[in-house]
Amino acid sequence: MIKMPFHLPGVAAALLVAALPVHALAQTPAGDAVAGAQKTQMCSGCHGIEGWRTAFPEVYQVPRIGGQNAPYIVKALQEYKSGERSHPSMRAIAASLSDKDMADLAAYYGQSGLKTAVK
Repeated sequence: MIKMPFHLPGVAAALLVAALPVHALAQTPAGDAVAGAQKTQMCSGCHGIEGWRTAFPEVYQVPRIGGQNAPYIVKALQEYKSGERSHPSMRAIAASLSDKDMADLAAYYGQSGLKTAVK
């Protein structure tokens, strides 16, 4: 019998755990900024107006999303869609978006130099 210097089930488990983030990233569609630019109608009404403030559900300044990190935008939209983030308007908008729509919008808004509403 050949004696191995490592425990095979332990190595297999470590490889599986290490591969999980890669597998999760592989499921996220690649974003297309050109396609995203065609999908901004529901975003630009608030995020495209300099200094815009909303009055529902409370008064606050709309956050800037232009130049924001694309993975952050996707995660935020997913959280609005799932209800982890609670903003009624954003939840309704996110609920209408597919994973590809989210990735495209994130690619568009994630471009450096893109300017939208101020924080």
